[in-house]
Amino acid sequence: MRKSSIARPILLLLLIQVTFTGFARKGKDVPFYNVKEYGAKGDGQKLDTKNINAAIDAAAATGGGTVYFPAGNYLTGSIHLKSNITLYIDKAAVLIAASQKDSAEYDKVEPVSADKMKYTDLGHNRFHNSLIWGENLHDIGITGGGMIWGKGLLGGEVKGGSNYANKSIALLLCRNVLIQNIIIKHGGWFGILATGVDHLTIDNVTMDTNRDGMDIDCCQWVHIANCTVNSPSDDAICLKTSFALGYPRVTKNVTITNCIVSGYFEGSVLDGTYQKDYRKAPTGRIKLGTESNGGFQNIAISNCVFDHCRGLALESADGALLEDVTVSNITMRDVTNSPFFIRLCARMRGPDSLVVGQCHRINISNVNVFNAMDDSSASIISGIPGHDIANVELSNIHIYYKGGGTKDMDTIQVPEFEKRYPDPNKFGVIPAYGFFIRHVSNIVLHDVTVEFLKNDYRPPFILNEVTGATFRNVKAQKVKEAAYFFLDKVKDFSLLNFDGLKDVNWKEVGNRKL
Repeated sequence: MRKSSIARPILLLLLIQVTFTGFARKGKDVPFYNVKEYGAKGDGQKLDTKNINAAIDAAAATGGGTVYFPAGNYLTGSIHLKSNITLYIDKAAVLIAASQKDSAEYDKVEPVSADKMKYTDLGHNRFHNSLIWGENLHDIGITGGGMIWGKGLLGGEVKGGSNYANKSIALLLCRNVLIQNIIIKHGGWFGILATGVDHLTIDNVTMDTNRDGMDIDCCQWVHIANCTVNSPSDDAICLKTSFALGYPRVTKNVTITNCIVSGYFEGSVLDGTYQKDYRKAPTGRIKLGTESNGGFQNIAISNCVFDHCRGLALESADGALLEDVTVSNITMRDVTNSPFFIRLCARMRGPDSLVVGQCHRINISNVNVFNAMDDSSASIISGIPGHDIANVELSNIHIYYKGGGTKDMDTIQVPEFEKRYPDPNKFGVIPAYGFFIRHVSNIVLHDVTVEFLKNDYRPPFILNEVTGATFRNVKAQKVKEAAYFFLDKVKDFSLLNFDGLKDVNWKEVGNRKL
């Protein structure tokens, strides 16, 4: 009995040693492929493009497997993902995008039809000019703890017939995708561009980049969790429904949770210095839109932090049906424009058959905002004439605005801008400091507090052409000279336990200050 008890752990250790030795070698019996065994140097000098793709081809030829990048710096052009392949980038490994002088290492851009070109940015229609790309694939992964450094990637559109790359990861019409435990530094025009990708999980990804962090376009069954995305010059996490597939497709069944988004100077999140960007309103936010042909359904955003960036944006500009969106447990600090921007408009970038979209059933709760910094902005919830945003509920929200609005600001008339690109900055100075609500039906604010950090002479709330507005248990700071509300063409308006005002229940209000 004693000999047997000693032998068991020895045998176990031998089995573990054999297993790890087997995983490190190439062979048909073990689905594990070390890129160095296919000639990759990982010295940051020699181009490893062909060697990396040779390892992927070998794995694909046997039905799939894990392509392993051990410690090293792998200078490379386009890497071709294939079905049933996982790229495992060791924590001490870096994939480095080759520079423009080595543009031949990248694949040529695919042709784009004239129709697509009319309705979407060129970058949304091209996938092959990327560091890592895949098309019509299934069961793929990128993981391991290492870094993708888009050092040589272009930060915008690729001109002419060049095959110079501008994206870190681009996926088209794929399914069952896992991107996990990686770092993306300077990701190019898109850190991750996923179009028509279903059953997509992006987990524990840190991205400190120059343009868009993640663009999730026409995708369904998506989980984004535990990510940190710093993107001062563009959106951090952006859901879209563009015309890139040649037809509209809804983005639906999406969760975004436990994420931090910011707009600090590029690189300063990874190096821990957190330098403030020189622009007045760096981007770095979570957004639905602007490209919005196919619609957004069943979107849940929770437990997220916005830090030194723009606020949350929910937009239907190109005919999208935006519905059943829930946002909860959010904290924002030093937000550089409207904390909430909910916009239905008629840019209508798409075929002539498109009709104006709809925004309804939106619930935002448990949000704390400190130092909403732009002294001319407010939260904006606005449709356009004849097209209301409907069924919006905001609850358990506390917003501290920077304040500073002057006495003359409360008379400013805000243009409709029905066809303009939707962004709060496009509206200019807003005559309310808290919420500007226009062309909305059935909106409820309860247990909401708005305050300012320095005196603001604008009213907290302006409602224009609103039907069905309920304010319950609401508090709003104001200076003595200011009103709480400016109401114009409002129907079915009620106040209950509004601090400083009596309860009211009015069927119709033409033009009135409260």
